[in-house]
Amino acid sequence: MTTRLSSMIAALTLAATLVAAPLSAIAQASAPEAAPAATAAAPAAAPAPLQATTTKETVDNPYGLQALWAQGDWVAKGTLIILVIMSLGSWYILVTKLYESIKISGEAKAARSSFFKAGTLQEGAKRLKEGSAFRFIAETGIDAGEHHEGALTENIDRNTWVTMSVQRSVEEVQSRLQDGLAFLGTVGSTAPFIGLFGTVWGILNALTAIGIAGQASIDKVAGPVGESLLMTAIGLAVAVPAVLGYNWLVRRNKVTLDAVRGFAADLHGVLMGAKAAR
Repeated sequence: MTTRLSSMIAALTLAATLVAAPLSAIAQASAPEAAPAATAAAPAAAPAPLQATTTKETVDNPYGLQALWAQGDWVAKGTLIILVIMSLGSWYILVTKLYESIKISGEAKAARSSFFKAGTLQEGAKRLKEGSAFRFIAETGIDAGEHHEGALTENIDRNTWVTMSVQRSVEEVQSRLQDGLAFLGTVGSTAPFIGLFGTVWGILNALTAIGIAGQASIDKVAGPVGESLLMTAIGLAVAVPAVLGYNWLVRRNKVTLDAVRGFAADLHGVLMGAKAAR
């Protein structure tokens, strides 16, 4: 009985072994086929390359002109306002005086070509532009030649009276041309010192900040020192155009006045000749 039971157990073990062997072979055969399939599918599932992103960082300048106005005290703001007013006034005078000088130069050419070709002095004066410097000189000289009477002027001869009248009119034109030049000279000579005052005040604020903080760190002195340097730069920027414009206008006015004086001298000769012809 025991021998028969052992034979049955051995037969069942052999049968189980025979069934398990084909299943293992099938699993081993299907594994290599799945691996290439997974390998072939891998490239299709690869993620797209990442694009590099750049960000632009904006840093505000804490020591610029805007910061000077925002952080400055009333002394710094007052100094800056004075320099701005000086600059605006200088440029206004430069532009207006340049226009006036160019206008008088054109009027001088017109006076040469029209006045002295007229039949009479009155007709020549009417040919000149209304309100021009040359018409003012001509009308003054003609009026002085025609009206030389009165108890106060009877002791002055007509030649001297006409000469004085023409000379006074020329001096008035010269005074009008020189209007504003004093302002340019004042700005050119004082603007650097006003900017220097702003510099000194900024350095004083820097030393005060150092004393309060107890240490000379860059963040304590950079603002006041930058403020002082800006004041110096602004003072020079105001003074240099004023000085250059002053010298240039003086030279141009000299050329313009030479044309005015030449016209006045010729007018005086015509007035004296007209009197002698009478």
